[in-house]
Amino acid sequence: MQNSDSVILAIDPGTIKMGYATIACSQNKLSLISMGTLLLSSHKDVYVRLQKIHATVCELIQLHNPNTFAIEAPFFGKNVQSMLKLGRAQGVAIAAAMQHHVPVTEYSPKKVKQSVTGNGNAAKEQVWKMLQQLFLIQETPAYLDASDALAVAVCHHYQNNSPLAGLSGKGKSWNEFIVKNPQRLIVK
Repeated sequence: MQNSDSVILAIDPGTIKMGYATIACSQNKLSLISMGTLLLSSHKDVYVRLQKIHATVCELIQLHNPNTFAIEAPFFGKNVQSMLKLGRAQGVAIAAAMQHHVPVTEYSPKKVKQSVTGNGNAAKEQVWKMLQQLFLIQETPAYLDASDALAVAVCHHYQNNSPLAGLSGKGKSWNEFIVKNPQRLIVK
C-alpha cells in the first residue's frame, strides 16, 4: 500500500498530445494538484517532440515531487508505425521518471477504464464524468488526454490501496487475504 500521504504523477503518452495529471492522496482522500496536456503538433521533428516530453516530465517531477509514476500502456492497434511512435513517447516519459528515481507502474487502457468506471470498455466521456464527480471538477479540459492521465492516477491509487494490494501469486483471493490478516476478520 502507498503511504498515507503520497503524490502520484500520471501520464497518458502521445507524440502529438501528452496528457498529465498529479494527485495527492491523504488517508484515502484524493485531491487534484495539476492536470493538463502538452501539445506537440507544432514541432515537426519527432526527436524534438521526444525531448519536449522528457523535459516536461522532468519539470513535473521537480515541481510536484511525486512518490510514484503511473503511465498508460500503448494499446495494440493495427498501425505498427503508430505503435512505435507511442512506444517511444512512453519510453521517454518512463526514462525521465527513472532518472529521478520515481517508481514506475504501467496500466493498460482497459484496466484504467475498469478502475474508474467499473467498465473496461467505457468511453472517454464516461471516464471523464466519473472523474468530474470524484474531484468535483466543473469544466471539461480542452483535450481529454488530460483526463485520461487523471484516470491513470486514480487507477494507480485504487490498485495500491485495495485490500488485496500486495498479495502474492496469481490467485489474489479473499481467502488469502483472510489468512494473512486474521485480525481484520469480524465474526458474528
